[in-house]
Amino acid sequence: MNGEDLFSEPGMEGTRPLADRMRPRTLDEFIGQSHIMGLDKPLRKAIEADRLHSMIFWGPPGTGKTTLASMTALHSGAQFISLSAVLSGVKEIRSAVEQAKQAQQMEGRPTILFIDEVHRFNKAQQDAFLPHVESGTVVFVGATTENPSFELNNALLSRARTYVLKSLTQDELEQIIEQALNDGERGLGDREIQLPPELRTLLAEAADGDARRALNLLEISVDLSDGPEITRQAVEEVITGNLRRFDKGGEAYYDQISALHKSVRGSSPDAALYWLCRMIDGGCDPLYIARRVVRMASEDIGNADPRALAVALDAWETQERLGSPEGELAIAQAVLYMACAPKSNSVYTAFNAAMKDVRELGSLEVPIHLRNAPTKLMKELGYGKAYRYAHDEPDAYAAGEHYFPEAVEARHYYQPVDRGLEIKIREKLARLAQLDEEAKGNK
Repeated sequence: MNGEDLFSEPGMEGTRPLADRMRPRTLDEFIGQSHIMGLDKPLRKAIEADRLHSMIFWGPPGTGKTTLASMTALHSGAQFISLSAVLSGVKEIRSAVEQAKQAQQMEGRPTILFIDEVHRFNKAQQDAFLPHVESGTVVFVGATTENPSFELNNALLSRARTYVLKSLTQDELEQIIEQALNDGERGLGDREIQLPPELRTLLAEAADGDARRALNLLEISVDLSDGPEITRQAVEEVITGNLRRFDKGGEAYYDQISALHKSVRGSSPDAALYWLCRMIDGGCDPLYIARRVVRMASEDIGNADPRALAVALDAWETQERLGSPEGELAIAQAVLYMACAPKSNSVYTAFNAAMKDVRELGSLEVPIHLRNAPTKLMKELGYGKAYRYAHDEPDAYAAGEHYFPEAVEARHYYQPVDRGLEIKIREKLARLAQLDEEAKGNK
């Protein structure tokens, strides 16, 4: 497909979706991404100067990735070949490369090979077109909603400049809607559609940063309205049940979970509740959230308030037994409880430190005095000999006893903080350490 074909075919305008018809054709028509497309910004300057280079556009749906690729081709006069990583394989890549070679040899014309959803290509598929990117046969432009540093080969990443696209703002989406209403050639201008400002705002809010979605919602609202005036009833019917963006397994998925966890850790109950609701509204499995909440209880609260773990487990069980919405309310209760609870990562830190030692020190033997002696032979070998039974000692503590392997000095992994219940734990451990020192002095 070449650049010109992407935008319009004579006599076909009325059959194409509004979002497709309104795809920007020039730099001045493009709305959004001012950080790279504003005057004197890097990508705009490169397009204006016809400086073709391999690029990766990383951003949420409906932010202009495909449009920027096609506009670049159209502006430079390059052949535009578009492939979908979902539908294409090595065979299609080779065919595209052959087309590029022909355009280069016969017309002296460069080719932009656009790969939509490039993160879906496996290593073999990426390797198939990498040599042709290196030789200059094609200018590679990839579009992805996923973090390219996780999904693309380093060799490919190093040969392409990554541009990060952002969700469109409320104002930008309203501009795009207004543009479609006024455009008589490709949009709705010849129909004199009337859209009250408050309904335009409502559509922009429901679009959630996605220009394609905004125009789709507008088009459906027009179809549902009887006359030229779009009604509130039509708009509300269109946007009812419209889910916010929450790509399961994708970048937004992990970003929102991270935001929830960090809001709990930061003792911000309101922010924690907001992110929880964002995730539920976006279709995240509540049981997955419940598992993460259990993790937060141990990692960020621990023994500062051991009840947090019980509250988290109760919320998980409630969700399993009752489902929604009762279970979701229980999870919200757990999240708010933990956001307000005293914080300690002492358990988390101690566990990681102990695991590090275990992996590095090898399989050290258990000291003889700590071994169990269930048989006569074991007793004869000295298993358990000289073991001091703590309950027979003053205050049920065997001061000075050594519980680590003989080759390992006593470690102090667990360092309770001066918050919550750990204040008392810290005081007790300090007193026991003092008794150990006194016991050493008496030997």
